[in-house]
Amino acid sequence: MSLNRKQDNPIQGHPLTNQRRLLLELLRDVGGHIDAKELYRRASARDESISQATVYRSLNLFKELGLVEEMRLGKIRCYYEIKQSPEHQHLVCRGCSKVLEFQNPHFQKLIEAVRQEHGFKVTKAELYLEGYCPECEEKDKTR
Repeated sequence: MSLNRKQDNPIQGHPLTNQRRLLLELLRDVGGHIDAKELYRRASARDESISQATVYRSLNLFKELGLVEEMRLGKIRCYYEIKQSPEHQHLVCRGCSKVLEFQNPHFQKLIEAVRQEHGFKVTKAELYLEGYCPECEEKDKTR
C-alpha cells in the first residue's frame, strides 16, 4: 500500500489526516502483527500530538474499510495487520508474545471438507496455535 500524498486516498470518503497516514505507514512498515499499544508507542514517538483514542478510532475505521484485519490471538491481546492474501495461520508465543505466520494446505482442505459435508459456506476461518518459540523454549531450559 503506497501512501504518497498524490495518490488516491485509501480511506475513501474519510479524510486522510496526517495521523491516519502515519498509522497506516506504521502498520505497513511493521510487516506483521502489532497491538494497539505498540502502535500508539511508535506513533507517539513520531507525532507527540497523537492520542490513544485516535489510534483506536483509526484502527476501527481501517477495520471497517477492510484495510486491516483484527485478530484476537490468545486471551487478552488483539493484533492488527494490513489485510493481505493468501490466508495464513498464526503461532503465538506465550513467552515473548511474538506472532509468527504459517500456511498449511491441510487447513484449506479442512474448510473444504466442512463445506461439502455440512453445506456450510465458510466466509472466515482463523487458526492460531499457542506455545513457545525456539528462543523462549531455550531460555526455559537454561533456568
